[in-house]
Amino acid sequence: MYDLLIHNAWVVTVNAACDVIPDGMIGIHGDVIAHIGPKRPDVPPPAARETIDAGKGIVLPGLVNAHTHLPMTVFRGMADDLPLQAWLEDHIFPAEAAHITPHTVHWGTLLGCAEMLLAGITTCCDGYFFEDAVARAAAMTGIRAILGHGVIDFPAPGVPDPAENIRTATTFVRQWKNRSPLITPSIFCHSPYTCSDKTLARAKAAAVDEGVLFQIHVAETREETTRYDDRTPNGSLTARLARLELLDADTLLVHGVWLSPADIERIAQNACGIAHCPESNMKLATGIAPVTAFMQAGIPVGIGTDGCASNNNQDLLREMDITAKLHKVAGGDPTAMPAPQVMAMATRDGARAIGLGDQIGSIEKGKQADLVILDSTHPAMCPIYNPVSQAVYAGSGDVVRDTIVAGRVRVRNRTLVDGNIDEIMRQVRAIGRAIGKP
Repeated sequence: MYDLLIHNAWVVTVNAACDVIPDGMIGIHGDVIAHIGPKRPDVPPPAARETIDAGKGIVLPGLVNAHTHLPMTVFRGMADDLPLQAWLEDHIFPAEAAHITPHTVHWGTLLGCAEMLLAGITTCCDGYFFEDAVARAAAMTGIRAILGHGVIDFPAPGVPDPAENIRTATTFVRQWKNRSPLITPSIFCHSPYTCSDKTLARAKAAAVDEGVLFQIHVAETREETTRYDDRTPNGSLTARLARLELLDADTLLVHGVWLSPADIERIAQNACGIAHCPESNMKLATGIAPVTAFMQAGIPVGIGTDGCASNNNQDLLREMDITAKLHKVAGGDPTAMPAPQVMAMATRDGARAIGLGDQIGSIEKGKQADLVILDSTHPAMCPIYNPVSQAVYAGSGDVVRDTIVAGRVRVRNRTLVDGNIDEIMRQVRAIGRAIGKP
């Protein structure tokens, strides 16, 4: 007997063979996928403690948001239509200094996690401050999360003395390591332009010592790749990072918009992952990352929404559609970035990029039972010829019916099972009124 059985579904496995099962079913024992296969028309579904009829909907692996800043839901729409440096230095940094507290982080994180679960995101990779408050809130929602404590070389929320930035991040990692099966701690350096060489090297060394993922924004703008020419051989930002021993399989590089062919080769040789954030990059007009070149080099690339202050939503299905179309028009090639490739970025490859590829990202026996069911009764899901294309080009958070994390149903019939979304939104609205418009 299974603990949970899902049947009457298009099962999009996103396994190595990209198998799609038109009338499939999935059996779950505890938090693990125990069976995937077609339903035999002459045999009733096997016994299970709970059975979900997918109603001929599409079952995908749980979506993986490879980069976000969860508490920044409280800044959604606060400073739109600005260039990156003005947005960051004139609005976001001052707002964080004035308004980011454990209280605002708690409610902002709850809202961010609720938004993601309702949109079929079962795993996120986050980086922010007061990350202990982030972890406590995320754990309440049942989402799977890699949570990176922020490191930056000036006073920051919860770390008024920059000399304490590495120690504070390390303390967080030790507090949360092995504490929850769904929460994995990490260390997140904001960027090479807000952290000195010494800070970057020490933060990465701490991550290596603790055996956790190291995250960093890299080459988001053209200016960033040239502002430290005097520190780097041949003006290469990645050469600087390599000299500091930051580049390896346990490093996630975020954005990578202005990486050169030499940078890409260096990143591939060092087996780093990349988080691609197309909507954030488009909104801030920072450029279009050379994602096709990343993939040709064998770099695992995931898709991230970035924070709600620079996107302004956490809808990875919409982000998939944008990813596919952006790179088609950028290269003038309608065959570029096909739907199966984009689907893999949002699931299997995103899991690889953040170091969880052996646990999640595809529907396979032995992997964690992180799943999302798209509702076939939604107009955008009618008719279905190719479920992969349907999800990528017609999907959005609106078509998500059910979300399952580690075998537990977290969203059922578009409703959070745990958590009072009305109360969460009431609290965040109150925070927004207190912040006001800068």
